[in-house]
Amino acid sequence: MGQRREGLVRARKAACLTQEELAVLLPADVKSIRNWEAGRSEPQPYRRARYAELLRVRLARLEELLQERAVATSTTGAPSLDAETGTESNTGSAAEPAYDASLRHTLTTPSASNATDPADVRRIQQEWLRVRQAPGVRGRELTELAAWLYPESQRAPGGHVLAGPGWLLDQPVPLDSVRLAWSDWHQPAPPWGSLEHVLPLTDRGELYAGYSRAVRDLVRPRLLENRLSYRLLGLRTDDGLELTFGTTSFFEVFDVKQALAHEFKAAWLASGRAAPDWDALPLRAALGDPFDPQQLLMSPGISTLTVRRDRSGDEHRFVLHERDGGKVADGGGLCHVMPAGEFQPSSVDPADMRNDFSLWRNIMREFSEEFLGNPEHDGSRSGPIDYAQEEPFRSFDRARVEGGLRLWHYGLAMEPLELGAVQMTVAVADDVVFDQLFAGLVDANDEGRVVGHSGRTDMPFHAEAIDRLDPRLSASALTVLRLAWRDRELLLDGSATR
Repeated sequence: MGQRREGLVRARKAACLTQEELAVLLPADVKSIRNWEAGRSEPQPYRRARYAELLRVRLARLEELLQERAVATSTTGAPSLDAETGTESNTGSAAEPAYDASLRHTLTTPSASNATDPADVRRIQQEWLRVRQAPGVRGRELTELAAWLYPESQRAPGGHVLAGPGWLLDQPVPLDSVRLAWSDWHQPAPPWGSLEHVLPLTDRGELYAGYSRAVRDLVRPRLLENRLSYRLLGLRTDDGLELTFGTTSFFEVFDVKQALAHEFKAAWLASGRAAPDWDALPLRAALGDPFDPQQLLMSPGISTLTVRRDRSGDEHRFVLHERDGGKVADGGGLCHVMPAGEFQPSSVDPADMRNDFSLWRNIMREFSEEFLGNPEHDGSRSGPIDYAQEEPFRSFDRARVEGGLRLWHYGLAMEPLELGAVQMTVAVADDVVFDQLFAGLVDANDEGRVVGHSGRTDMPFHAEAIDRLDPRLSASALTVLRLAWRDRELLLDGSATR
């Protein structure tokens, strides 16, 4: 049993609040208020700022009031997390320690942040890593749970990804019909709430300044580089699909997406692996409309399903890629369509920003890197890329002009867990053209490996194969594959417009 927190009770009464009134204003279950005051549990970190505000005390003072307790432990001496309150109980196991939501928050208050014991810092860092890795997750489990937070009207066909008004097209359109508009107007990043509950401590005992910096230091993926990216500012569908872009950075968007995902994972663990409620997701709830680029920072990458069209009509195939969690900062373990990458210029040079502002040119660069194993075009060269003369871009362009390579655009979708926008596209290459362009197709690259079937580096494009692959596919990959299978007659028509 815990020790009654008399100071917490006095503070509530001084604020002229009953337990029931406090529960309504916080909001929380009145049972939780009683448990907090009785010393049996603690409020979750994201509740504490509002809790302190209602009690009319500083956050540091609230933390002091919460320390007026004796921690109850199990006979084994191993505390674990209460599913309802996110505090210690006796439900954990040695194989999978329960989520300790209160540990990191307690040690990151201003009074303690510079005087934390190194052993405690390491414990906090390890707990953060464990939440990030979400032990026991099966495939798309968390993505599917996150999708259920949103009404059916905001889910794409199949329910695996989200789509806002006008985001996903009824049928694919030729890539060239998608208009890109540029805006020089600098828009500040949307306001963001407190990130204390999703960030660990540095080795100095201070809260990390951003999620990407924590990943850099504690996860250490092989590929994690901040690059200039194209930021979505607007979408119009009144006369075809038009996308307006400005600029942002990869880390700016990464920080937002990963913070949202981490918050969801922590809430999922705290709820006993059940779908979290909205009150456990303050960052996500504060966004409002997730499809409004004025509310959510977006840089929609481009995921391209590449199909090898068999002219006999019997053996169409597609390319699939499994991302290596040890090499990339996110998306590891699941299979994605290939190529897939950020929509970004090859460097910060103004000439490259203009020269690379093209969906097709970004797709070509990804073909070069992921299919052929060429070094990433990262701006280390001198001068803009000459797409008309340099290989392999010259061959890609020629194949497209001659009709042997056709590109389609399905619009935009959003991965529910991270709220990361993605453009879904399809490339269809005639068999002879595919074999010529990708004669040097690699079976592994800097981000993972190509998934093949029957000794090949591609998969059969038919319903049975898609069904079998379903558990291994990312939400966006499964969605674009099912859409492409639905529209296969249009996509595989060799006489269709490119």
